Amino acid sequence: MDASQVSQVTEMMYALRNPAGVPTYPIIFIGLGVLTFALHILFVQLMLGTSAITLYGAFNSNPYWRRLGAAMLEISKVSVSVAIVIGVAPLLFVQVIYDPHWYTSNVLSAKWVIAFIFILILAYWAMYFYYFQNGKNADKTVTPKSRWSMIVSLALMLVVGFIMHSLTTQILHPELWKEWYMQDGVLDYSGSQLHAYNPWRFAFFISMAIPVAGGMLVTYRRFKSVREDADHDYLNWAADLGKKWIKVGSVISAALYVGWMMNLPETAGDFATSFWGYAGGIAVIFYALWAMIRLKGEARFCSYMALPMALVIGLIVAISREMLRYGILNDFFHYDFMDYKVVMDWYSTGLFFLTFAIVGGSVLAYFLTIAWKTGQTVGVYTPSAAVDKMGTVAIWIMVLWMIQFFVIGFWIWAK
Repeated sequence: MDASQVSQVTEMMYALRNPAGVPTYPIIFIGLGVLTFALHILFVQLMLGTSAITLYGAFNSNPYWRRLGAAMLEISKVSVSVAIVIGVAPLLFVQVIYDPHWYTSNVLSAKWVIAFIFILILAYWAMYFYYFQNGKNADKTVTPKSRWSMIVSLALMLVVGFIMHSLTTQILHPELWKEWYMQDGVLDYSGSQLHAYNPWRFAFFISMAIPVAGGMLVTYRRFKSVREDADHDYLNWAADLGKKWIKVGSVISAALYVGWMMNLPETAGDFATSFWGYAGGIAVIFYALWAMIRLKGEARFCSYMALPMALVIGLIVAISREMLRYGILNDFFHYDFMDYKVVMDWYSTGLFFLTFAIVGGSVLAYFLTIAWKTGQTVGVYTPSAAVDKMGTVAIWIMVLWMIQFFVIGFWIWAK
């Protein structure tokens, strides 16, 4: 593209920008977007990896694989719920900062955006259908029923992942928006096409499900090993499998990352050989090296670090991903979100952080405590008075939050 064409594209992006501005400094939205994306993609990869284990276990006659598949189904169905909830946050932050790009991409592929919701619902239902068919089996080594539903669920999850991948890829090609909208001289209002994708990028993020699931298996062994009824032979087998998955999966992901960097668009410039270009790949390889050093033998005191380490790796990759997006849109097309008009709204900004820290923190602490106690208790778990009090406090905090929300809203409306 010559300078005049780049200038036209830049003017178009600024013309599409929301004139109302943003309620706080753009860098805050970007920081939160990167953090929440790292959390979201961790649970997406955890869901994919544990779903694959569940599916493999369902078709494998080995009793250990059957037991592991049943156990990982519990992780998978929780992970998909968490991934959906957390996924709303980075999506909203992208809509705020990259609104010309995100909304244009959505309009160009509108049918796929709408289909995304329905396909995700079907995938969710298929997973729970499999769970309801088999979840109550006391013997986890029997052949599961309705195995087809788990195949459908995993396949549809990959489809919705590809849709989101394509939408985010289309953001990076503003020079092609008009061409996509004008098909052979005729305006295309259908929104029926996915116009851009990078198979290397998509394969990389999906492949990270292998080492992340490996981290889950290592953590699973550590978590269950303290129970009185623990089957240590089975748990050690699962942990050894997890260690292999971390090492082999990280190598596979690093190779795909290199493929992604080698197939970046020309608008990315020399990003592949920049600091952040190298950082993402090195971080993924580091996960394998960490596993080789820290997960030797029993690894009783470091196994719990397997998933937090996966999150750290994912955060570095998320930063690299954001730097790539910023580099393309700012360095090549001269669109800088940092010059967005700021109309400071202290209430909404403060409310967000307080909600995140206090409301989210109290509820999450209660849920994690219940999950922890239940998993390490043989038989039926009965919460202690302290745990009951945690739940009561969490409920009252949510009630007070809702009261202030409607009171402030009514007060502003009345003014």
